[in-house]
Amino acid sequence: MGQKRVLLLCGDYMEDSEAMVPFQALKAYGVEVDAVCPGKKAGDVCPTAIHDSTGHQTYSERRGHNFSINATFDDVNFLTYDGLIIPGGRAPEYLAMNESVLDCVREFSNSGKPIASICHGQLILAASGSAKGRKCTAHPAVGPVLVAAGAHWIEPETLASCVVDGNIITGATYKGHAEFIRHLVTALGGTISGSEKRILFLCGDFMEDYEVTVPFQSLQALGCHVDAVCPKKKAGDTCPTAVHDFEGDQTYSEKPGYLFTLTASYEGLDASSYNALVIPGGRAPEYLALDASVIALVKHFMECRKPIASICHGQQILAAAGVLKGKRCTAYPAVKLNVVLAGATWLEPDPIDRCFTDGNLVTGAAWPGHPGFISQLMKLLGIHVSF
Repeated sequence: MGQKRVLLLCGDYMEDSEAMVPFQALKAYGVEVDAVCPGKKAGDVCPTAIHDSTGHQTYSERRGHNFSINATFDDVNFLTYDGLIIPGGRAPEYLAMNESVLDCVREFSNSGKPIASICHGQLILAASGSAKGRKCTAHPAVGPVLVAAGAHWIEPETLASCVVDGNIITGATYKGHAEFIRHLVTALGGTISGSEKRILFLCGDFMEDYEVTVPFQSLQALGCHVDAVCPKKKAGDTCPTAVHDFEGDQTYSEKPGYLFTLTASYEGLDASSYNALVIPGGRAPEYLALDASVIALVKHFMECRKPIASICHGQQILAAAGVLKGKRCTAYPAVKLNVVLAGATWLEPDPIDRCFTDGNLVTGAAWPGHPGFISQLMKLLGIHVSF
């Protein structure tokens, strides 16, 4: 069969994670994904919103990344796509009033092609008439609208809940991305093999948000058991993340990200039970590289020849662990000094999304390279997605 093509329906202040995670996960699996926004063209950006639960009566909102559109809405032929993704956030409030958007959704709905909509994206399903008679979930606040639109409302048991009714896949929030994306892969005719793997993420406060969330949820969506740990923290604790973006300054900008929840405790960790190690970038690697237990953990994976995937500033930890000597690798350009002094052969990340594999080591320069970064790790682990 030919390559699958999916359309991602974007808008200003769509939810940050709900746009980027499915976008990059599907690309890592070999799906072509076009991101479009009414009134914008390829190369334009949509600012995103970070919605997180911070103990108040509703979620908070902060500015997220700048999401780059890679296709022009007015130029795309909806008939050439195999599926549609609708992120949540605030964008659906106004996109639901755009007749061109509603026509797009109706075309997918009437053709029986899969539509995967999450959180507030279901406002668009309601406005287009596509939710009528369908079992749907969403962020709880969207429930009354779906009921008024004639949907069979399914109250989400948790914010990770997902519901499938025919070609309509609905999710409550980004917390359910693993199931949400897996359902879409299945609806597109995909099969996943080799995913009975256990993968460990080495986390720390102010690690880069995308660089932990995208690979973490992408690997979960494949069916892998994925654990996130942080020195001096236990399962259920959180790490604040940092949003690093490229906004025309001499270096990247930084904004507060989400609170990322750890899934396992660092103390007493059995590293031998995991098949691979992933090291996100951001600012966490600067101080994690000073932790002797972290160095020992990295050395264990390298000595056992298990896959290690490290991105951006994560290579500061690899350099400190002394495992880069004789290796060919890349990193964020500012980390070149660490890599070269550690005895590695520097591979220029030009463009910034380039990733490389040398033996059991996968390295990437920054989060724009996630599709290659994840797919190269999948290859080392023997994980395959076929359509």
